[in-house]
Amino acid sequence: MTGAGPSGTVPSGAGPSGAGPSGAGPGTVRLTVAQATVRFLAAQYSERDGERRRLIEGCFGIFGHGNVAGIGQALLQDELEWADGSNRPSLPYVLGRNEQAMVHTAVAYARMRERLQTWAVTTSVGPGATNMVTGAALATINRLPVLLLPADTFADRSASPLLQELEQPWAGDMTVNDCFRPVSAYFDRIWRPEQLPAALLSAMRVLTDPAATGAVTVCFPQDVQAQAHDWPEELFAERTWHVARPVPESRALDRAVDLVRNAERPLVVAGGGVHYSDATDALAAFCEQTGVPVGQTQAGKGSLLHDHPQCLGAIGATGTTAANAAARDADVVIGVGTRWSDFTTGSRTIFRNPDVRFVNLNVAPIDSVKHSGAPIVADARETLQGLTGLLRDYRVPEEYRAEYTRATAEWTSRVEAAFAPSRRRDGLLGQGEIIGLVNELSAPRDVVVCAAGSMPGDLHKLWQVREAKGYHVEYGYSCMGYEVAGGLGVRLACPDRDVFVLVGDGSYLMMATELATAVQEGIKIITVLVQNHGFASIGALSESLGSQRFGTRYRYRSATTGRLDGDRLPMDLAANAASFGVRVVRASSAEEFADAIRAAKAADDSTVIHVETDPLSGSPDSEAWWDVPVAEVSELASTQSARKTYEQNKAAQRPFLRPDHS
Repeated sequence: MTGAGPSGTVPSGAGPSGAGPSGAGPGTVRLTVAQATVRFLAAQYSERDGERRRLIEGCFGIFGHGNVAGIGQALLQDELEWADGSNRPSLPYVLGRNEQAMVHTAVAYARMRERLQTWAVTTSVGPGATNMVTGAALATINRLPVLLLPADTFADRSASPLLQELEQPWAGDMTVNDCFRPVSAYFDRIWRPEQLPAALLSAMRVLTDPAATGAVTVCFPQDVQAQAHDWPEELFAERTWHVARPVPESRALDRAVDLVRNAERPLVVAGGGVHYSDATDALAAFCEQTGVPVGQTQAGKGSLLHDHPQCLGAIGATGTTAANAAARDADVVIGVGTRWSDFTTGSRTIFRNPDVRFVNLNVAPIDSVKHSGAPIVADARETLQGLTGLLRDYRVPEEYRAEYTRATAEWTSRVEAAFAPSRRRDGLLGQGEIIGLVNELSAPRDVVVCAAGSMPGDLHKLWQVREAKGYHVEYGYSCMGYEVAGGLGVRLACPDRDVFVLVGDGSYLMMATELATAVQEGIKIITVLVQNHGFASIGALSESLGSQRFGTRYRYRSATTGRLDGDRLPMDLAANAASFGVRVVRASSAEEFADAIRAAKAADDSTVIHVETDPLSGSPDSEAWWDVPVAEVSELASTQSARKTYEQNKAAQRPFLRPDHS
């Protein structure tokens, strides 16, 4: 971190003699806490590999009684004061429609910018603040940086109890914002102006630490936001936060090299860390030299392009048969930047070789030791380059290469069959056909965005990535409602790419409001709204677990049965989307859908393509399992049968604990 800008100049806003406005002393600037925060954030930069970028690109906000006169006033003053193109960095403001959605947009932006840039999000006290908790959890689970600035109750308690204030008889200093503590990578509350510099510097430190990043929450009591203070000018000097590439220890590399060199069926599992460390080229070089194939997690998809000879595609519960077959017999598994979630490991069932060993490359120590792996706590790009050099004379056996090549070709044939028109009697398109058409008609650099429901699993299996960042599925938290807001963040980060948001009706109903923000800001996204009248993913899961799709269909409550098994609800989601001001196209055939995609790509503004699908249409089986417990006792025959299947699968589950960690 450097403490001053490149030119060493005094921050803008200081008077001719170096004194700030309103009687501040020499070398100080008199501002409110909120004004100081805005000015500080506008002067923060990140740097990696010599490239410098603004760290906080702007601020999303919804104003209420907690922040309208504090941070809201500061953002207004900043916008008015510096709208003339002056040399002081500004903090652009964007009005969102939902607090959780604003966090999703910022997180999607950060992911596309390799965690080197993000946005701040400000909300009012009370429900405005707690609406962000889900977004905070998503950010921290996915290790993606976002700065949250929720308002808080009065520090001086002069008007307590406030509107929306939580009162606990056993804790006078607790507010609803304490909900952020367990889901934040860093948490602080500014009770006094003097605490601000230390809190903001700590917040920037965590935002720019690849191993520790996530949601950073700094709470601002509303009276403190408006309080004036004399700030040292140094606080507002440009600061550049260096994002390091930790190099691997030589002994850790040597251990990994010994394991790989003695392996006959090694496998790489590529996670999101490959993208975040810009290690896609390094991964390709390692695999091309050694012949080691790659299975990809949801966050790691695109780390190798779909037609790369060593790309086996998705791995795990939503994986390809090629990747999962390689996993079953692998003797050494090299995890690169993966959290090893249950979907990736098939709930610890897909790695079945009793002698399998793991090598974990990760900047986060918590991930480096999972499955009793040989840990390498280092940057993915640096480590892959090191391994490539040390394994210069290593090649996988030719029979292994031939085997995974055949398996990949077989899976590709299954994908092509899933993409082919089904000629269904009811005329409805299947989800595979929809994905295939979007994949075919989008440009290689376009980005597909999804998060929850059955679509992420189908995309993980079927989508053919043609550019490293062309696939953006949030599956660490699998948060319904992420899609539209996330698509907005992706487009903000990549304004030269079209963004295809694939969203089911269930997720759309939870959070479609950022379509209005897209219209407001003139940001183009293409939303494919799949109407299947319920929760397709959970419906299928419910049926497989013996619960008969209970509570997963959008139906009237029947006067005859008293259950939700009446006629379909007459929801017109296309009309709903049109109410936000976006162009809406209804497509009911493959030809109409293809025409709609072409027209949406040619347009300059946002389009929603509404298409009805069959919720029972499936995708090719991954031949992997996901552990969702079934009722141990039941009067339902369907549940009893599902329990027997569950116990059979559970028997194959094994913890990866080994007495020898050397």
